[in-house]
Parts: sequence; C-alpha cells; structure tokens
Amino acid sequence: MRITLVGSRHFGVTTLNMLREHGVGIVRVVVADAEDRLAATAKAAGIEVVVQANPKLVVASEIAPDTDLIITAHSHARIGKDALAAAKLGGIGYHPSLLPRHRGKAAVEWTIKEGDPIAGGTIYHLAERMDAGAIAAQDWCFVKKGETARELWERALAPLGLKLLADVIDYAKVHKALPAKAQDEQFATSAPSLS
Repeated sequence: MRITLVGSRHFGVTTLNMLREHGVGIVRVVVADAEDRLAATAKAAGIEVVVQANPKLVVASEIAPDTDLIITAHSHARIGKDALAAAKLGGIGYHPSLLPRHRGKAAVEWTIKEGDPIAGGTIYHLAERMDAGAIAAQDWCFVKKGETARELWERALAPLGLKLLADVIDYAKVHKALPAKAQDEQFATSAPSLS
C-alpha cells in the first residue's frame, strides 16, 4: 500500500513512525511548513517531502503518483477534491472526538469545556465539508475529573488515533476498500473557535 501522509508536528511524526512499523510504503510527506519536525523526520528517513503551495489546501499535484491512500495527521489544510481523486482509496484523517460531535478545530478543548464524561476518536473519510465524511472507525475513552485537554490528548486520544489508523489500514490492506458509515447529522456540533 502506497501512502501520502499530510501532516505536521508531533502527531505527524508519531503517525509516520507507526506507518513505517506497519509495513506500508510512505511515498511522500506533504507539509505546510518546510521547518516542521515531520518534514525533518521524513527527510531523515529518505522520504520525499513536498511543501504545500497554499497552507490551507492540498492539491492533486502534491499527492505522490500511484498513491493508494492519503492520510492526514495534524493537518489543518483541506484536501481538495482533485487531490482525493488522485488516490485510489481517497483519504482519511483522525479527529479527536466522537464525530459528529465537536467537529472543527479545538475538539479536545471543547470536550473539556463542555464537561463531556466520555471522549473519543474517529477515523473519517476526507470530504468536501470539514470533519463530515463517513466514519471508518471510532472508539471512546473516559475523561478523568480535572483533566486538561493536553493531558487527555497525551494520555488517551493520541494513542487511540494511532491504534484506529492502524486498524483501518489493516482493513484496507485485506479488503482493498475502507469501511464507511455515514455520520448521523442530528448529533452534529461544530466547535466555534476558542480564541
């Protein structure tokens, strides 16, 4: 399986490492910032790195030829329709909430702010609307009393994202397709900016 990874920062690096350990081919890494630690890690591993022309949008020319699957890991860029069409299976991303709850940025912060006793993570199909694509995998965890968003992310949600991504990749390797269940729009919430 040939993967183009679009991402940044620590979660991008841990996703890259998990994919390499999982025996899939990472044919290209796409980043918004050439100085990002994901870019440095990919270059050190001999993986081609492409810097997005527009930090808010990934286009088809930035996706490696013959890509089977695009994976996003801590990317705030939209993956354009043309880019998704360039990959045989399209693209998936990890969102640290039980989609459709807490769509948008700052999902973990909103989980804490809303006092949710349960949090979770979702692997979803990248689509035209942000965080609104079909669900490929989902799991949950409890939120500890007094836990901060960062503590919840580091303790439970980041590891959960890596596990769910690995599960979906294993499924795709066997079935040459991705699981997909439509999100139930009646439960959708969109997190406004916290700033």
